[in-house]
Amino acid sequence: MARKLAVIGAGLMGSGIAQVSAQAGWDVVLRDVTDAALTRGTDGIKASYDRFVAKGKLAAADAEAALGRITATTELEAVADADIVVEAVFENLDVKHEIFRSLDKVVKDGAVLASNTSAIPITKIAAVTGRPEAVVGVHFFSPVPMMQLVELVRGYKTSDETLAAAREFAESVGKTCIVVNRDVAGFVTTRLISALVVEAAKLHESGVATAEDIDIACKLGFGHAMGPLATADLTGIDILVNAANNIYTESQDEKFAVPEAMRRMVDAGDIGRKSGQGFYKY
Repeated sequence: MARKLAVIGAGLMGSGIAQVSAQAGWDVVLRDVTDAALTRGTDGIKASYDRFVAKGKLAAADAEAALGRITATTELEAVADADIVVEAVFENLDVKHEIFRSLDKVVKDGAVLASNTSAIPITKIAAVTGRPEAVVGVHFFSPVPMMQLVELVRGYKTSDETLAAAREFAESVGKTCIVVNRDVAGFVTTRLISALVVEAAKLHESGVATAEDIDIACKLGFGHAMGPLATADLTGIDILVNAANNIYTESQDEKFAVPEAMRRMVDAGDIGRKSGQGFYKY
């Protein structure tokens, strides 16, 4: 099996995908537009490996070898010989279109072009390439080193071979896959969490129950590891609002209509753990 991976975007998701792939033996090219972004990404990967070493879950020599398999670059041409390319940039269709148009020009024939999008239809992303059959959704979850799931998403023209190659890649880095056969906005997991968070936020906004009690209900009543409002804070309320908006725009389904209070939180910068304030204070 070919073992050359390119990851576009060195943020939290991209660096996490690079980390688990290098650890699994893949040679990884990590590409971002600025050296600063690349430094943040690679520093994060090294810190994560160090934590695994400190906990005895990874040998120091293996961590060093994995780091050695990651090449950081601002040059898009460096991904030309990759067998699989995973795009992991901001959830904006225009940005993704620009990247996939560029990838279509530089990446070799037969390569798999994957997107880590959590809500944008793969068919829309693939449409700007001359090889839509080679485009597939490979949706990892955050934090990538800890989360076992990958959603594989078929676009309208994704071939069986592309889907099989994407599965082989995801399983080779230790993940369990589910397949989304119809390319609906939000796929399976983002639709489920968006619907749950939107309803939880509406209950909270209208004073039906506190954030704490809504989360306790989901944890103890349904066996969820984390309640929906705590999950929103962890993921980023801005990211969930964006995802729900994308699904609502595509589906016109009212259950994805984000309540006013959540929009105001984003406007105010109260977007969860990363800002120190969301539904909870951190």
